[in-house]
Amino acid sequence: MLYYFLADLQLDVKGCRDVYASFDKYVEVERLEGDNKYHAENHGLQDAKKGVLFLDFPPVLQLQLKRFEYDYMRDTMVKINDRYEFPLQLDLDRDDGKYLAPDADRSIRNLYTLHSVLVHSGGVHGGHYYAFIRPTLADQWYKFDDERVTKEDTKKAFEEQYGGEEELPQINPGFNNTPFKFTKYSNAYMLVYIRESDKEKIMCNVDEKDIAEHLRIRLKKEQEEKEHKKKEKAEAHLYTIIKIARDEDLKEQTGKDIYFDLVDHEKVRSFRIQKQLPFSTFKEEVAKEYGIPVQFQRFWLWAKRQNHTYRPNRPLNPHEEMQSVGQLREISNKAQNAELKLFLEVEFGLDLQPLPPPEKSKEDILLFFKLYNPEKEVLCFVGRLFVKALGKPSDILRKLTEMAGFTPDEEIELYEEIKFEPNVMCEHIDKKLTFRASQLEDGDIVCFQKSPKADSGTQVRYPDIPSFLEYVHNRQVVHFRSLEKPKDDEFCLELSKLHTYDDVVERVARQLGLDDPAKIRLTSHNCYSQQPKPQPIRYQGVEHLLDMLVHYNQTSDILYYEVLDIPLPELQFLKTLKVAFHHATKEEVVIHSIRLPKNSTIADVIIDLKTKVDLSSPTAELRVLEVFYHKIYKIFPLHEKIENINDQYWTLRAEELPDDE
Repeated sequence: MLYYFLADLQLDVKGCRDVYASFDKYVEVERLEGDNKYHAENHGLQDAKKGVLFLDFPPVLQLQLKRFEYDYMRDTMVKINDRYEFPLQLDLDRDDGKYLAPDADRSIRNLYTLHSVLVHSGGVHGGHYYAFIRPTLADQWYKFDDERVTKEDTKKAFEEQYGGEEELPQINPGFNNTPFKFTKYSNAYMLVYIRESDKEKIMCNVDEKDIAEHLRIRLKKEQEEKEHKKKEKAEAHLYTIIKIARDEDLKEQTGKDIYFDLVDHEKVRSFRIQKQLPFSTFKEEVAKEYGIPVQFQRFWLWAKRQNHTYRPNRPLNPHEEMQSVGQLREISNKAQNAELKLFLEVEFGLDLQPLPPPEKSKEDILLFFKLYNPEKEVLCFVGRLFVKALGKPSDILRKLTEMAGFTPDEEIELYEEIKFEPNVMCEHIDKKLTFRASQLEDGDIVCFQKSPKADSGTQVRYPDIPSFLEYVHNRQVVHFRSLEKPKDDEFCLELSKLHTYDDVVERVARQLGLDDPAKIRLTSHNCYSQQPKPQPIRYQGVEHLLDMLVHYNQTSDILYYEVLDIPLPELQFLKTLKVAFHHATKEEVVIHSIRLPKNSTIADVIIDLKTKVDLSSPTAELRVLEVFYHKIYKIFPLHEKIENINDQYWTLRAEELPDDE
């Protein structure tokens, strides 16, 4: 007789309707006779009975439901979504204590109350975990879902987690009487019960004094913030949020936070203004904030263009500035409770004092200018200008060289930044054409740089603005982790989403100081499990870096690497198996990696393994078994091909063949 201590019980779900059926199956007696006799040491093969009974149960009983099993037919792991019931009260003394061993202490009453239900929502390749808990075993359940905790009723926490199928309500019963059923992919995978007689010792009330002071302060602050947000939400219909972008914001953000368009409105100053107030009152608020007198302020409305860029579109007219803030918001954006985004135009004189805004006619175009330095790979905002529609870029070249700090005779090239999604469009501007002929309008962005000189001798990666913007658009910082330490970032590389497989492994090899990039093997990141994917990336199995990072509809910035002892192209023609060798007389179990050509057989595995292990005798023979959850499922025949063996979920066990077999 053997005794085991179990931290939790793993109960079968498949073929069992409820917890009691699983316990019945757990203690089933198996007869070992005929070809399946038990090998007793020093007594040979004997008829026997094999089963499990319990000496005692713990005060806190943790039941793991085997929702994941291996499917022999499909050679893969599958999730069991069958309906499986569990009671609020679990009586393990039922049927005269049939689960207990004869020498168990039967004076202890094994009646349990359900404390928590852990749920898995999803499939075998990923999903989401959350829990329903009764902290005091009262009727009130709480759902713990990441950082969100909500109250739930008993049905939601209890019956709805049985799994199985659910019928959709019929929209038109008279048309089709066949109910539509669908499988529920959210179901319980672990249950925690507390023994009734130990409830008082295990459960306790948590008073304020039991909470650490720093947590009390934090909780109080969070509650105050929650109340403040609740008040803001209740009053939201009375206010409009106005976000003001200025030249200073464009200078601060361009080339740092953003490269395309002009500004990130989430990072500019916002004002919370009552809707019924006149816009002139808001201008007074701006005057107080920035020190710009009301008469020197001119505000522009932003507009989203068809190509998904967002640019200043037109200045507010005097009639609009006389309206209320709420009316102006409706002019800007018809969406309910939308923010009002404005660009504040302010002109300054030589003495840096504000000036009245210049008159703007239909022939005047407001352009914004960015400067690119190819040697430093820097893009920055340098200012804005009004130009005449019939004027030419050549008319403003001197002004642009002045804005850039170039000499007056410096040759420059101009490009229009048109769009950046889904692809970058940045076109050269002909300096001899008029602005109207070049189809430039209010809010357009002109990027300029020194004209590249063929004889400069300076090597640059991105010689012009289009190539630099293309680089920025596809730039990707990737966090690399060793496959042996999948939680820790080891180094980061700035790569391009368009880099090929060879480009990526070459950069990784250079970072690690390796001569042969082919010895690098990469594995993608599973965005749902936050773990490496089960299978590595095949050699040149993807075209670009982006293909390595995309997981369903999500994009990761993590890759895992490992350094191989042979090049990956060679390794892909081999199969590596991890085999646990159990010595006949020693308790120590040693894991061996067996690497053979994919067309090898189990016989080849045994030949290789014999060269690595100490046998009890030179003539001892080995066999290889397939084990799952400490249960033998298969003894491999010698002719079986190793290519078909899946050691991701199974444990491969090698042992000496008993003398009588």
